[in-house]
Amino acid sequence: MPETSPPPEDLTGLSLAEIARLAAERKLPPVEKWNPAHCGHSDMRIARDGTWFHQGSPIGREAMVRLFASILRREPDGRHVLVTPVEKLDIDVEDAAFIAVELKTEGTGRDRSLAFRLNTGDIVVAGEDHPLRFEDKGDGPHPYLAVRGGLEALVARPVYYELAAIAIEEAGEPLGLWSNGRFFPLESE
Repeated sequence: MPETSPPPEDLTGLSLAEIARLAAERKLPPVEKWNPAHCGHSDMRIARDGTWFHQGSPIGREAMVRLFASILRREPDGRHVLVTPVEKLDIDVEDAAFIAVELKTEGTGRDRSLAFRLNTGDIVVAGEDHPLRFEDKGDGPHPYLAVRGGLEALVARPVYYELAAIAIEEAGEPLGLWSNGRFFPLESE
């Protein structure tokens, strides 16, 4: 896997152009091209809060989490797997594979862009290829951001509140957000 510079700790001091450049520079292994035999279960899970566990213990090294996240794939049947050129192992995911922990916004209305930093350090800009969706699970809306290949990030509650504040301030009808030319209604599915 090619070396990449470490992800920024936060997006505060970066322009959206710099964020887009960082997102484009991030090189990931071509997991969508790898089709090894299924080898069993990895004894790993990703908890609802984004914590990665192996054999019941949290994985404390961020570099290890980033490495595993880079080989994570979602299968057509919805299962999550860790895949290399020679093996494929199931991994349990309680909700979403990632958590969107920070928001950077530039522009207003239709000209707005929303960039999210994930708990793995990845940066995703919402738009046509990375839509936002809101799902009602009976305890209020759960916002999700498409990351790649069927993998999603649950938008952390504080970040969701930031999104809601922006939408309320802009007072559009229906209530929602624009990012990279696409509108995302805040209504639950």
